[in-house]
Amino acid sequence: MNGPDPDPLNGVRPGGGRSHWLREALAAEPPSLAADVAAPPFAGRARADVAILGGGYTGLWTALRIRELEPPARVVIVEQDLCGSGPSGRNGGFVTGWWDELAGLIAQFGEADALRTARALDVAIASLGPWCATHAVDAELVEAGFLQVSAAPAQDDAWLESTEACARVGEGDRWRALSREEVAERARSPVFRAGAFMPGAGTVQPARLARGLRRVALEQGVVIHERTTATLPSDPPRRAPAAASGPIEIATASAEGAGVIHADQVVVATNAWAAAWRPVARRLLNWSSYVVLTEPIPDRLAEIGWTGGEGIADARFTLHYARPTADGRIALGGGGGRAGWGGRIGRAFTHDAGAARRAAEGLRRWFPSLADVRIVDAWGGPIDITDDHRAWFGTRPGGRIHHGLGYSGNGVGPAILGGRILAALATGRAKDDELANLPIVGDRATPRAFPPEPFRAVGARVFREATARRERTEEAGGTPSPLIREISRIPRRLGYHLGPE
Repeated sequence: MNGPDPDPLNGVRPGGGRSHWLREALAAEPPSLAADVAAPPFAGRARADVAILGGGYTGLWTALRIRELEPPARVVIVEQDLCGSGPSGRNGGFVTGWWDELAGLIAQFGEADALRTARALDVAIASLGPWCATHAVDAELVEAGFLQVSAAPAQDDAWLESTEACARVGEGDRWRALSREEVAERARSPVFRAGAFMPGAGTVQPARLARGLRRVALEQGVVIHERTTATLPSDPPRRAPAAASGPIEIATASAEGAGVIHADQVVVATNAWAAAWRPVARRLLNWSSYVVLTEPIPDRLAEIGWTGGEGIADARFTLHYARPTADGRIALGGGGGRAGWGGRIGRAFTHDAGAARRAAEGLRRWFPSLADVRIVDAWGGPIDITDDHRAWFGTRPGGRIHHGLGYSGNGVGPAILGGRILAALATGRAKDDELANLPIVGDRATPRAFPPEPFRAVGARVFREATARRERTEEAGGTPSPLIREISRIPRRLGYHLGPE
């Protein structure tokens, strides 16, 4: 390339509605599974043993697990759009464990509990392939592992603390460091340096997985209402008895009219939208992330040696992540978007051409030999971030409203585990269930609160701009100014595990 590309997006702009993943998945469905036929909007009154708010991965895995534990239970899912229209159908499709987070898990929970947690997630991920085979769900699962790379000197050894922790506890093969030469054997890039590899990981076509979960849930008797909004229950008054009597009322609205669902138990599985739900709003920050997609280039992938199917991410905070698709495209995402104000999700999460352009620039930087390859699609969506970027499961006061939140952009694999945890909580099995007693459940896992508005949104924006500028400067071989470095470090100095050191 002779200088920077004036438009790395080739004229493509985000905001066209459905992601490529979801359009592809919906086109493959028979008419019998259409929303108005199989999951009609709700109006009127209904009764449920468990009502689940949110029809993404967490809600669907929870519903399926409840049907295993309590076959007679009436489970109702309420989804504001289509199952898979949110982050579950917009993400990069990485299915990764928590071995790269092991050092942080140990610091927070201790070695024994950290190991229990990482191993439990591995068991959940290992179940995905057999589950897809059993239920004939073609999620395009490729179990080729996950590769993290340094794409600039400032990113070197970002993985070292956790690779050393894995080796120390006898799990060195779960997350191991690679030399520059070993990285190049998997994918050749002039900016890739050393890296680390997680073999027990893979990729999926995320919307195909979400829609497959939906189909199986319908087949197993779960009632789903798409295109229906629900008012999230708030905490009961502090004077309420621990086991309040009477059903929980969930107000709904759709094109068919208003409705009420009476439920004995409620699971809140709304991902980034929960940042506007008062009981947990201070514990979450919703953030935008964008993905760009190339035209099919299988021969060009072979030219750069990227033929194993691994997912790849760099070590920035505003990271780039990329994976090949089944038809030989590259999908590359960038996490350097914007934070929502007061938990709201607006056009900045779907129409931000600047964020999509930064993702495309990341692709061109990683693989300059693909400069002539066209970007053919771009889309954005929200992710939910906690202070330690780990998921959080729990039960609200009163004991009947449960939540699974805070995947921080890594929810495909953890949502399988989360569904099992939430099903145990919602069916009263928490006391004797091993997964429901992991340290990521309950008060012990409660994330540190973010500042109230306007400080949360304003602070997040200032931090994001400083961090993005710092990382771009470092990638270009420059030295960030002392002011930019100090601003980018503020979250760490305030006790949040976010951003660069």
